Amino acid sequence: MKQDYLQMRVLELAPQVYASGQLFETDLQLLSRQGVRSIVHTRPDNESEGQPSAAGLAKAAEGFGITFLHFPIDPASMTAQVAGAFMKACDELDRPLMVCGRSGGQSTKIWETAESFQD
Repeated sequence: MKQDYLQMRVLELAPQVYASGQLFETDLQLLSRQGVRSIVHTRPDNESEGQPSAAGLAKAAEGFGITFLHFPIDPASMTAQVAGAFMKACDELDRPLMVCGRSGGQSTKIWETAESFQD
């Protein structure tokens, strides 16, 4: 039996919370089969050519029963207020949760920065 795997780096940030780089509509079916229930997309639209729109990803995610939240953040300008809103939004989503942005590193930095504001 052939196994499908994501062709990207996925990091575990917390129990049932993962980070990845940019997702594409073709990744969502595999994520749904792996049990992902929610996605937070932190990348602003139109950041680079060829990047899928958040609206397109949201529509595709809905088709697989995945909750999709577009929460664009620039990690360099994260404030306590933005961090609090981000963590509150993440806390309200079903797990497993995938946080995605431009790269796995960016997603990880956003999560870690938001967590540091919570302490």
